[in-house]
Amino acid sequence: MQELQIFNRKNPWPKGWGEKTSIMGVINLTPDSFSDGGELNSSKKVLNQVNHFLSNGVDIIDLGAQSTRPGAREVGSKIEIKRMIPYLKLIRSEHPEILISIDTFNSDVAHEALLNGANWINDVTGGRRDKEILNVASEFNCPFVITHSRGSSQNMNELSKYENVLSEVKFSLENLIKNALEKNISRNNIIMDPGIGFSKDLNQNLEILRNLDEFKNLNLPILIGASRKRFIGEVLNENNPKERDIGTLAISCLCSQLNIDIVRVHNVKFNYQILKVADKIYRK
Repeated sequence: MQELQIFNRKNPWPKGWGEKTSIMGVINLTPDSFSDGGELNSSKKVLNQVNHFLSNGVDIIDLGAQSTRPGAREVGSKIEIKRMIPYLKLIRSEHPEILISIDTFNSDVAHEALLNGANWINDVTGGRRDKEILNVASEFNCPFVITHSRGSSQNMNELSKYENVLSEVKFSLENLIKNALEKNISRNNIIMDPGIGFSKDLNQNLEILRNLDEFKNLNLPILIGASRKRFIGEVLNENNPKERDIGTLAISCLCSQLNIDIVRVHNVKFNYQILKVADKIYRK
């Protein structure tokens, strides 16, 4: 309980929140993530990546130990915790001041991570897969990212049929937000993500990006996680995810122009530089 009280006294929001496009930097601790799976396989490499992000303007570190790419196998909470917690403790000990988000849909993982120094929960299912995660977010009074998705990594590509992708995604988000509020998660702690790349094809992703203002009607901060995703590769005819950073930057500029609150990216340095300029133009 002492750790929980310490956590609750900490300000869980990045500097300049709401006044600029904040950057969430991806740290994948999985062997099978689509962009950089298996690369961060030692304490030294993880800390080097965190230090690189911090020196290049990151606002939040997002740690993930379960790949959510299409087709990924779910490893379960025990393996996820075993992969994540030692690195979380290491990062927190080296950088007590930084904000750390945990990319998980498992309540056990979220609870263990929050006890060990995490600040945010980033749930790609928005509480749909493991409803107990809503109680964890409520208990810790922490920021909670609610993402639109359908199904699981195993079948999400088969669930991309919509009559109207904008209205259906928005309706789903409204229901997920309602569920969170009913579990006493503070509205001030909810961030929504329309789920670019999750159970959506190329044209549906583009339709959402063209109409991000539609989601502002829900009056909540918005996170966009489009970095290096397949639909960018389809536009650019680029199979290598690491060669999709230029396309990612185009979306980050759009987010700056529309006053989107946060982008989740792999290449923090490039995005920081382009957003530094774009925010000067679009955010007066």
